Amino acid sequence: SSVVINLNPGVWCTRNFSSSEKFVDVSMNEKTGISTVTMQRLPVNSLNLELLQELSNVFDSLEKDKCKGMILTSASPTVFSAGLDILEMYKPKPDRLKDFWSTLQDTWIKLFGSSYATVAAINGHSPAGGCLLALSCEYRIMVGPKYTIGLNETQLGIVAPKWFQYSMENVIPKRQAELALTMGRMFSTEEAYKVGLVDEVATDKNDALVKAEKFLSGMSKVPTMARTLAKLSSRQEALEWLKNNKEQDLKQFLGFVNLPAVQKGLDIYLESLKKKK
Repeated sequence: SSVVINLNPGVWCTRNFSSSEKFVDVSMNEKTGISTVTMQRLPVNSLNLELLQELSNVFDSLEKDKCKGMILTSASPTVFSAGLDILEMYKPKPDRLKDFWSTLQDTWIKLFGSSYATVAAINGHSPAGGCLLALSCEYRIMVGPKYTIGLNETQLGIVAPKWFQYSMENVIPKRQAELALTMGRMFSTEEAYKVGLVDEVATDKNDALVKAEKFLSGMSKVPTMARTLAKLSSRQEALEWLKNNKEQDLKQFLGFVNLPAVQKGLDIYLESLKKKK
């Protein structure tokens, strides 16, 4: 696919980014230095190995290019990201399952620990892994009022890993996070705004993108080194935990996914989806 580059207001051109970038589109406003990263694994941007690899590569590129700021959004009109692709975990191939989880770990570390400022323009439903991506950004703008967001893993009989929990506890009060994580609560846009899970509410995607640009423009006025160090200092504990426990976290995930009860649960869930269709 390609990168669309804004040379100046009203003038757009295109250059090749990478022939493999089929699930992620990156556009950059040359005037502001702000990049918009759009997930486009339609219909629901479920996070499979390939989408995660592309996101991971894009975050590397933005870091290398000393990006001024990044907006993460979705090409879907109703879903930001439906979370982890269940088919990666259902009757999995061992090597691919390892790559899948390791890539998710790396993607989170790069996004949560980015030196550049980040905003999630949440233009649709954002459960589980989709919520994780949004929480990993510094600022969240969600389109209202009909969409929902939350780490709802317990509703599926799964426990959100510690670093998922850290991500939520970094954003809302710990007591509220504990209740939400335990219940697998999905928040409406209004509820998410009231609890502080999102920072602003937008009328539509375009409004969210305008608000995101405004936030990042404000961030750009803060000395870069001080801003980055302040961000990474507040996020250091969570980042260090995963970096130091990657193998242990991977083993726990592999062991859990391969439990007969979990595979049976995934089978039942996939059957229910087929019936809905």
